[in-house]
Amino acid sequence: MYNKTILENGVRVISEEIDHVRSISIGVWVQSGSRYEDRITNGSAHFIEHMLFKGTKNRSAFDIASAIDSVGGIMNAFTGKELTSFYIKIPDYHLAMAIDLLADIYVNSCFDEEEISKEQSVVLQEINMIEDSPDDYIHDFFESVFWNGHPLGLPVLGTKDLIAALNRETLLTFFNARYKCDNLVITAAGNVNHGVFVKLVNQAFGSISGKTLKSQTNMPVVSSKVAVLNRDLEQVHMVIGALAPSVISPQRYPSFLLNAILGGSMSSRLFQEIREKRGLSYAIHSYLAPYMDVGFLGIYAGTGEDKVQVVINLILKELKRLRNDLLTEKELMQTKELIKGNFLLSMESTDNRMTKLAKNEIIFGEYIPPEDVIASIDAVSAEDIMTLACEIFNPDTISLVAMGKIAEKDFSLEWYEG
Repeated sequence: MYNKTILENGVRVISEEIDHVRSISIGVWVQSGSRYEDRITNGSAHFIEHMLFKGTKNRSAFDIASAIDSVGGIMNAFTGKELTSFYIKIPDYHLAMAIDLLADIYVNSCFDEEEISKEQSVVLQEINMIEDSPDDYIHDFFESVFWNGHPLGLPVLGTKDLIAALNRETLLTFFNARYKCDNLVITAAGNVNHGVFVKLVNQAFGSISGKTLKSQTNMPVVSSKVAVLNRDLEQVHMVIGALAPSVISPQRYPSFLLNAILGGSMSSRLFQEIREKRGLSYAIHSYLAPYMDVGFLGIYAGTGEDKVQVVINLILKELKRLRNDLLTEKELMQTKELIKGNFLLSMESTDNRMTKLAKNEIIFGEYIPPEDVIASIDAVSAEDIMTLACEIFNPDTISLVAMGKIAEKDFSLEWYEG
């Protein structure tokens, strides 16, 4: 059962009771991330995520960790381009403790200067880890090229220079600008009574005040680009990407199917053609990255430097097929069943249901029942998918980045010729 209450200070409290489980997943959600940063503050949201676990007025970092371990719970956090979340999963009888702990780290964190200094070293190592993993780093590189100076192209972790220069004043200024009550959504899914949940949240978070400083989030301007990072690697890692529907676009449902057909599963066209039939790549897949007002569809592949152009040509061939040929009824139905099945299975997790509650509220401002999602998937036609493919696989905006022992002269993206 879905319930929503808005506290007097504007904090939105949402829950879904699932009485046949013994767990509760609780999330504190803020519309914050690298999109709301600039080239001076980049990395602040992610660093703040780390610092909220590093000690409060009431608990040390060890106290925070041991509090959740002592009840067999799970506590973690993540920062993205547009959202930050701090979440806990606990047995249902530890609800009060979990809310108290989340509120303590959110409201009472110290941002101790010594802890900031230590965490700078940790985050710098995190950046090094990404840069040492080309199959991870290529995605950051692609977005920096594709979004071309827009904040969406900034890395979530920030850069080494910026992290080394961070200080307590910069972090608190960013925190005080965005982490206010009107920008806060608290959700829970599991064996939770909404009235009890609201009372506990109000006691713990009701004192937060202030208004979020609104920031400019203009849409990016995208054009076709090719970029290369020459690295001494055994493989060439590459991403081909194109504009795709935003997270709120009516075309998001056709995009789910298009992505699944193209490279979103082991039975997808790219996986079967490039890996299974030809053995040209171990890793090949497509993925969607939808944001509030825009998105992109990316295709990642890793291959030998002598096979790069072959793989590019095969990818572009599949993009042409989606533009020019209607799906068969069988392929359309199988893809719908894949997406619906994945969605319904994900709804058996209290973590996923808690996350869906938060995203529905922040993105759409309302609850979207699972049956509405299923109906929207069923309503997609083969013509809808072809129309979307013609729109997004556009030579004016499609881009390619590559990393490895390769130069830009070694390959071509001229796929509309012939």
